Amino acid sequence: MACSCCSVRWGSGSMLALGLAAGVMFAGGMAMGLTGKDAAAATAAVAPEPMKAGGFKIDPVHSGVVYRIRHVGVSNFWGRFNKVDGMFSFDPANPSSSMFDITIDAASVDSNNKQRDEHLKSPDFFNTKQFPSITFKSKECRKSGEGFDLVGDMTLLGKTMPVTAKLTHIGEGDRGERMGYRSGVEATFTFKRSDFGMNYGIKGDALGDEVMVVVALEGQRQ
Repeated sequence: MACSCCSVRWGSGSMLALGLAAGVMFAGGMAMGLTGKDAAAATAAVAPEPMKAGGFKIDPVHSGVVYRIRHVGVSNFWGRFNKVDGMFSFDPANPSSSMFDITIDAASVDSNNKQRDEHLKSPDFFNTKQFPSITFKSKECRKSGEGFDLVGDMTLLGKTMPVTAKLTHIGEGDRGERMGYRSGVEATFTFKRSDFGMNYGIKGDALGDEVMVVVALEGQRQ
């Protein structure tokens, strides 16, 4: 999303460059030197776990949202949102049946600088008192190359606009009684913040207009 230039110099101090990953990775294996029933049993032991129907409640502890914006035309600055919630369902074999309903707590914006974070919450940027949430609701999901195109509506500052994200299915499986059956996905998209009326810093090239967002979700099946 956008970042602030109030009383702090962008690009100084610690940069928040977070590579969030979400989801559960499958372990693989190979049965060697086995024949008959032994080979079949070994193959079954390493086969991918089957897709199970049902929606997934987002696990906010293992999910996250990061953003990237250009600063004074010479560098990229990264920040994040610390609170994301919602539901999703996703079947890579039938992507058209997928559903995503995601809510981000705008006031959880974290740019690694307290003073700048307060500016980001102000009417210059996210105006969190009037618009406490950023939401995404999917409308379509389709296969595209090695991944998927996820099309939906994002609502920011009270304005709803269509966005298309590149979606990757990280993995899924039953992780036992405590963790349950889980699925993980990651989506990347870009948008122009000026389309939503967030114009602070664009004039004079202090901050870029285009923002890249990465949403990494892990959910537990309900």
